[in-house]
Amino acid sequence: MGDALALFAQLRYQVGAHGRKVRAVVADAGQDLGDGVATAVEEGVETFAIAGYSLGSPVAIRAATRHPDRVTALVLTAGFAHPNPRFLLAARMWRDLLRANDLEHLAGFLSLIGLSAPALDAVSEDDLDTAIKTTAATTPPGAPEHLDLLINHVDVRADLTALRVPTLVISTTLDQLVTPHHHRQLSNAIPEARYAEIPTGHLPFVEQPEQWGALIRDFLRDSRT
Repeated sequence: MGDALALFAQLRYQVGAHGRKVRAVVADAGQDLGDGVATAVEEGVETFAIAGYSLGSPVAIRAATRHPDRVTALVLTAGFAHPNPRFLLAARMWRDLLRANDLEHLAGFLSLIGLSAPALDAVSEDDLDTAIKTTAATTPPGAPEHLDLLINHVDVRADLTALRVPTLVISTTLDQLVTPHHHRQLSNAIPEARYAEIPTGHLPFVEQPEQWGALIRDFLRDSRT
């Protein structure tokens, strides 16, 4: 996506690595976003668009409703406002495998729900085994907090109708973790939201990086005019 967004300054904020700090923000409707917006301002960026991916989407939504003077546009990819029972079932299985330190089975599970069926069908057995071993050895820091935030705290449904910034909802149509059901909830509730689809699983930056980047680039360019 970097090449596609070469014309735009980028400031990245990773929710998973800061789970404890962000958790109370999404849970408490009266609290400011804090770290993400403050970091941008500290870097000298007074107004900015936010691209929220997956769990970053509710954080981006909360930022836009709490800081309408700073957030100029939103891009929400594979996003959700509140996890439905199917999504919670997957998240709890993820959490339970992590707690049990069953990292190889966890890696296999994440491969099944993270990649689309066509993408996974195209992977050889040897390559899949290697990928699972690599994933099992690289559990990201902040994962337990990330999952606790997702399971117990995320609900920004009341914020959706209050959004007053240009918003693009990108649906990952083959997503087996955050299904298109969630993406349509966002686009239907956010005033004047644009909606686009990519035939990919939950990892568009792996399966369709050029298409994903082009959608974001074109929307940001249009929203500035």
